[in-house]
This record gives sequence, structure tokens and C-alpha cells, in this order.
Amino acid sequence: LVETQERVRVLTSSSVMQVVRNKPVARQAPGKRKCNCRQEMRTTQLGPGRFQMTQEVVCDECPNVKLVNEERTLEVEIEPGVRDGMEYPFIGEGEPHVDGEPGDLRFRIKVLKHPVYERRGDDLYTNVTISLVEALTGFEMDIAHLDGHKVHIARDKITKPGAKLWKKGEGLPNFDNNNIKGSLIITFDVEFPKEQLTNEQREG
Repeated sequence: LVETQERVRVLTSSSVMQVVRNKPVARQAPGKRKCNCRQEMRTTQLGPGRFQMTQEVVCDECPNVKLVNEERTLEVEIEPGVRDGMEYPFIGEGEPHVDGEPGDLRFRIKVLKHPVYERRGDDLYTNVTISLVEALTGFEMDIAHLDGHKVHIARDKITKPGAKLWKKGEGLPNFDNNNIKGSLIITFDVEFPKEQLTNEQREG
């Protein structure tokens, strides 16, 4: 099991991650080896009407093998909307077994926190700080989304501290259906003046 970490910003579109690893591979070697060992019951006659049962380990003889490290490059496609804890299996790319098929390798996704956006399901949450003047008179601005495109915000009414604005379709793609996207929920923080207003400012 390999854990790979991806930030929220890559979850808006597909991305391919290349992983290089040294994988032990079984190769034929000179000689023979014991294999397919198993427990078998043996019955031994000790005398007339007397028998003894014993358990013995019986093995077959198989061609000898050795483990050789080979460099493998795997491509993990991180799909849009992938969720924390999801696993991507690679059949037969796990640890070798000299008497059978190799195991599987699984990549587990760990979604890292983003400094600006918080993910909740397919929705994104963020906070935007505005001035007191903007809160009272309205404003227009653009904010940068995870993938770099601009999201336009416009308010022409009073914005109270903690007010929320929903932007439908600006969230993350749904993992099962990329045509469906969540919402972007913006919470407004109002920055009040750090100093008291002068009489002129109050009157003006």
C-alpha cells in the first residue's frame, strides 16, 4: 500500500502522477528447491493390530528462483473529484510470491488541506475580507479559483459580517459524474477601521 498526497487544487481536473519503484521480481536460478510443502498423515504398523499415526511435512521439488529488483514506472491517474482515502489498485504489482502470483499494489489518496479553500463533499468553502465601505455600499471583485480561473462576485446591497454567497457550479466535480459540480460558498468578513473615526469622518 502506497499513500500519495494530493492538494485540493488538482481535484478539479484529471492529473497523472508517475511513480518509479524498485519491484522484486522472481527469476529462475540454478538448482532445485522445496516447494508446495504440506502436512500429511502417515500410518506405521508397529505390530499385529497395532498402528501409529504421525504427521509429517512433505514437500515437492521445484526449480529454484531468486528475487531481482527491477525498476518499474507506474502511472496513477488522479480523477476529478477524487475523495480522501480512495484507492487505485495495480493488479500483480505487489510483493512477489515464489509459489504463486504476486500480490497487488494499491495507492491510497490523501487529500491535503488548502490554505484558502475547504472541501466539504463536492462543495468548496472560502472566506473573503471586504472593507467597511464595501460592506455598506457594495462592491465587485474577482477571486482566483483552484484551477486559476476567475470567479466574479458582485454585491449592490449591505453585506453583514458572516453573510454568505452561493455560486452554483463553482465547486468540485462529482467523482461519479463529472458533469455535476458542487457549489462555492463564500463567507464575507468585514474589516472595521482599526482607529476611531474623526468628527469629520463621522459627519462626512
